[in-house]
Amino acid sequence: MGLDIGPDSIKTFNEALDTTQTVIWNGPMGVFEMEKFAAGTEAIANKLAELSEKGVTTIIGGGDSVAAVGKVGVAGVMSHISTGGGASLELLEGKVLPGVIALDEA
Repeated sequence: MGLDIGPDSIKTFNEALDTTQTVIWNGPMGVFEMEKFAAGTEAIANKLAELSEKGVTTIIGGGDSVAAVGKVGVAGVMSHISTGGGASLELLEGKVLPGVIALDEA
């Protein structure tokens, strides 16, 4: 059972994130609610905050990811936060969302 990412994975993610201009994060890196398994999620949240402050667009999607950046205390620096993780991904895929249709028709 994978409960968190380790130091090597954190380093790999951080190196990849350093090359981005836009990040969409949907889903924590582990069981961040348990302190023993929160290191990976906290490290990535802090990295995204650092990047956001440098002008990288950081989009946080999904209730667990929103809770994670809130717990770490970096929610305020992210570019956009939405609890609609699955819906956000479907919208990016080009799927038509019933709620959006209803708004368009109103």
